[in-house]
Amino acid sequence: MKLILATTDTQTTDVLENVEKTLLERYMDGAMPNLLDFAIDVILAFIVFLIGGKIIKWIVKILKKSMERANAEQGVVTFVSSLCKYALYFVLLLTILSNFGVTASSVIAVLGSAGLTIGLALQGSLSNFAGGVLILLLKPFMVGDYIIENTDKQEGTVSEITIFYTKLLTPDNKAIMIPNGTLSNSSIINVTAMKNRRLDLLFGVAYDSDIVKVKTIMEKVMKEDESVLKNEEMSVFVSDLLDSSMQMGLRCWVKKDDYWIARWRLIENVKLAFDEAGVEIPYPQMDVVIKK
Repeated sequence: MKLILATTDTQTTDVLENVEKTLLERYMDGAMPNLLDFAIDVILAFIVFLIGGKIIKWIVKILKKSMERANAEQGVVTFVSSLCKYALYFVLLLTILSNFGVTASSVIAVLGSAGLTIGLALQGSLSNFAGGVLILLLKPFMVGDYIIENTDKQEGTVSEITIFYTKLLTPDNKAIMIPNGTLSNSSIINVTAMKNRRLDLLFGVAYDSDIVKVKTIMEKVMKEDESVLKNEEMSVFVSDLLDSSMQMGLRCWVKKDDYWIARWRLIENVKLAFDEAGVEIPYPQMDVVIKK
């Protein structure tokens, strides 16, 4: 009896081992080809991504050169090339995912549902993107223009217009990054939009000064300045009567690139001419009477 039981246990153990081996062999036979195929697909996807990335860089480079040869604005070149690069990478990713059985329609459906959620979360970024498009289409300013943004009183020379931000360089070489949404929704002063700028200066002179003499001195200095445009309006006038001085105004036109140099030089030369002619420039003063 004991011999029969031992024989039965041995047979049962052998059967279980055979079953386990059979199941493992079936699993390995089915899984190994799938794992091998998946590994090959991953390697091929990586190779396709590398090659596609190089092709995209080449296409974007050609696009940039074509727009530069067409004398397109630098901001437009940067924006269009960036947009083209992102679109091509999106197509490349769709191509790679299709190799893993993911269809373009399913990807677009997922992106559509996710886009609504992301859009609500990134309202500011989308506003900046829309602002960048409007700036490039309407061209309220271009790269190289000096602008003043009235909301936060930021100003500087436009050095770059990207998809989301516009970069300004201040006169002391500080970089200011302003969101395009802010620029598109606020009033902007484009200081250098026109080739010529009007220059206005004010000088205070004493009340006992000869107005005709003062005007003659200022007109002479203005007409002798090399930056003043002689074919444009030039005038000297009494601008206001203040508490301690007569305010004399000088108005002329200069090229936009000469504005600050001409301004500084005219102020200095008028002061030197006043000193030479004995014209007094008063300063605020107060008479104090002490009663005994």
